[in-house]
Amino acid sequence: MTKAQVELPQLSPLVDRLAASLLARVKEQELQNPLLVGIHTGGYWVAEALRKKMQVNWPLGGLDISFYRDDFTKKGLNPRVKPSNLPFATEDQHLILVDDVLMSGRTIRAAMNELFDYGRPASITLVTLLSLPGRELPIQPDLLGQELHLVSGQRVKLSGPDPLELNLINVQQGDSQ
Repeated sequence: MTKAQVELPQLSPLVDRLAASLLARVKEQELQNPLLVGIHTGGYWVAEALRKKMQVNWPLGGLDISFYRDDFTKKGLNPRVKPSNLPFATEDQHLILVDDVLMSGRTIRAAMNELFDYGRPASITLVTLLSLPGRELPIQPDLLGQELHLVSGQRVKLSGPDPLELNLINVQQGDSQ
């Protein structure tokens, strides 16, 4: 049986929409000097694209949450683990946490756990490019590019950074993002 082909959205309009929404939110909430934190790797790429589109010089840091994942003992260590790089203090700061695809919520939970190890932020705004069904934790994005519904066993992977492209992939059941 052939799986239905899902049409993936174009990235440029998603980034444009997210950038406009993020600028509006920062202004509305009067966030002073927000800090961008991208989750390795796709979230970091999206954060870079947003920063460029918004033409802001907000500091940008990156998180590799591999050691904070709750499935670390099941899956083992990702061979491409990189150290997190937060070139700023997070204590009492307004953080904008950026990821490419939100599905189960476990990656975001791990990212927040790591962020709190660096200090207690004043706030965290979650920005994701795409949201897929399959939440296992009560985590929702504050700003979202688009919600996407896929056929069972399909996932979306962002490749990049230049150019950024969305790709449809088939996965084994039990994999979560």
